[in-house]
Amino acid sequence: MKRSYGKVLGFIAGWLLMRHPAGGLIGLLIGHAFDSDWFRVAANDAYAVLGVERDASDIEIDLAYRRLIAQVHPDRMAGAAPELLEQAQKRAADINRAYDRIRKKRGRR
Repeated sequence: MKRSYGKVLGFIAGWLLMRHPAGGLIGLLIGHAFDSDWFRVAANDAYAVLGVERDASDIEIDLAYRRLIAQVHPDRMAGAAPELLEQAQKRAADINRAYDRIRKKRGRR
């Protein structure tokens, strides 16, 4: 089910603040933007980190996680330069954090 409370609250707030029907329309548009997650920061989006859609199945999420962690796992970069090893550790930590967030959100613990 899609969210709609942002549109309703935006319409009411816009109408009351501007005291004009155009204010309601502007508030409705802003509420729609919030409901559609236009203002979401993509860097913090766990699904974007794993490269899957929000409606991906659990199997697809597991496969994406395993594919990514196999590519950047620090153990695979044992002979690499310290800078590359540090980048791999940060990327692996981001991938693990994103995977844990998705699993917690979906109740798979």
